[in-house]
Amino acid sequence: MAFLKFNKNELVNLAYSLKREIICANKTGAYSNTTIVGCNTRRYHGLLAVTLDRFGGDHYLLLSALDESIIIRGKQFNLGIHCYGDIYEPRGHKYVVDFAEDPVPNITCKVGEVLFRKSLILVPDKDQVLVKYELLESPAPVTLLVKPFLAFRNTHALTSQNDHANTSYQDIPGGVSFRMYPNFPDLNLQLSDSKAEWKYLPCWNNRITYSDEFRRGFDCTEDLFTPGIFSLKLAPGGSVVLSAATFEASPAQLKRQFTNSLAKLPEVSGYRDQLKRCADWLITRHNGVAMINAGLSWLKTGLLRETLIALPGLTLHGAGRAALFEEILDNLIAAEQERLTVRTTQVEAPLYMACTLQQYIDWGADPAKVWKKYGGIIKMVLDSYLPGRRKEVTMHPNGLLWAQVDGVALTWMNAYIGGRAVTERAGYQIETNSFWYNAICFALDMEKRYGLKDSGFVTRWTPIAGQVRTSFNEVFIDPASGRLADYVDASGRNMDTRPNQIYAIWVKNSPLPEEMFPEVLKVIDNELVTSRGIRTLSPRDVKYRGVYEGSQLERDLAYHQGCTRPFLLEPYVEMSFKVKGPAFARRAEWLIEGFWADLSKHGVGTFSELYDGDPPHEPHGVISSALSTAALLAVSDMIEKHKEADL
Repeated sequence: MAFLKFNKNELVNLAYSLKREIICANKTGAYSNTTIVGCNTRRYHGLLAVTLDRFGGDHYLLLSALDESIIIRGKQFNLGIHCYGDIYEPRGHKYVVDFAEDPVPNITCKVGEVLFRKSLILVPDKDQVLVKYELLESPAPVTLLVKPFLAFRNTHALTSQNDHANTSYQDIPGGVSFRMYPNFPDLNLQLSDSKAEWKYLPCWNNRITYSDEFRRGFDCTEDLFTPGIFSLKLAPGGSVVLSAATFEASPAQLKRQFTNSLAKLPEVSGYRDQLKRCADWLITRHNGVAMINAGLSWLKTGLLRETLIALPGLTLHGAGRAALFEEILDNLIAAEQERLTVRTTQVEAPLYMACTLQQYIDWGADPAKVWKKYGGIIKMVLDSYLPGRRKEVTMHPNGLLWAQVDGVALTWMNAYIGGRAVTERAGYQIETNSFWYNAICFALDMEKRYGLKDSGFVTRWTPIAGQVRTSFNEVFIDPASGRLADYVDASGRNMDTRPNQIYAIWVKNSPLPEEMFPEVLKVIDNELVTSRGIRTLSPRDVKYRGVYEGSQLERDLAYHQGCTRPFLLEPYVEMSFKVKGPAFARRAEWLIEGFWADLSKHGVGTFSELYDGDPPHEPHGVISSALSTAALLAVSDMIEKHKEADL
């Protein structure tokens, strides 16, 4: 039985099915993404989007959709579905009776006595998608028609009918090839049936509407080119495989390729398997360079902050591969030298590398080898925060880091409205200075144990560490309430209740006295914890926005002003176990159970970026988030570890 499955009543209800997306990704950086009934509702949706180095490494959508029709006894039934304004035509979803991931997306349609199935595989190591069509039951042979919709555009953009498009085609074995614009790769469409016919019927389909873009207030219509139709006969029990790829495949091998690719996919029989599968999708090896995709289908690959936070969860807890951890980290360091040591708008991110390495050591890495390999870059990062080095952030005489560029959000809370930061948080930020103190202490400890004797680094940085700890307590602890400030600027302490304070107790080397840990957790427990992650702002705050819906303005106001983040569960759960012991395991299980229940929402089988702060905590953002996936892997491991300890 399939792990993820929907029934006919759910599928034919567009209000339900259009909110459920399927996504497949592979190591080349390619992806397929649409809804469970095959109707595209976002500009990012399509059957084959590939990474193109020639255009800066962005994703480009080549094949938007394939519309299928079947003809039986002279009657034609259209199985496709598109939106034009507020009209859906054709309305092929009414024939859909079953959807399952078993383990690839399978859509089954029923037309009278005809039962027809469409299955999709994105080949793991090639820019190729395979679509298998099967005539499961039929009282007579049918004619299958397949119409491709071509895009040839950046996934962030939309296209329109134009005179520059090359609408011609080239014959290739088993199919046809297209290249609509210069410098794009060819899109090769080929069928396993040698008797399939191609009919050239060039046409632009105008004003196709993406309902989710419309709902969000973005440009939402485009024109897609349909060059013609494939036609072939299918007997009852027969099948055919279509390949869409940037290279020419062997038509005679397509069925075997589909079968072999399916056989190689790992079995998914539970939530842990699904987490590991999503983790694997988020790790690419484009041109042999291993990197982490921050979120499918529209976030970038190789982002500094997201990679450093998600790296232990995806590679260690997910894949169990230390070599992969180091490979990705090495690639990140090579690509991000400027942000790590010169300038960045992510002021806390370079310092987080110490946390990443500490997690690696906790997982079992040899600390001496870790320091020998990465000690140099850690020390370079620390030096870059000294006075006069960076313009966006610098160490003040009290030892703390002050980050400020007028109008710029320099932390992870970086939403903007009309060019103005929603949560600028200029000044001393609690998480930045927590990572600062931890990184200094980590470097000092490692250098003392594994570095050079009589190290000048230890001599220079030891007094700074003591100064930072003293100043941290003086600056961030509010004497009147005993609570922690979120940040401190020229006006004084900002006492917004946000989750950033969790890092002040989570870092291995906390600048706070340990007796404060329960109090910090109590604040988070009382105001920020939900069944779908940790809120970004307390509901008691007048700025709180509990629902991520509406216009771009309304969504940006909620993005860091109440929406929850699953990735914050990792530090929260770890500290709760530390303070409350193994008995916290039952509560921790409750904290992640909701994500299993939501696997049939938003991204089917994936783990979303954020959720509404208000119940019922609906999912939003990218449908497959590296941060969320990594955190849930780490938390599930924590739960198992502490349950064993409690036996």
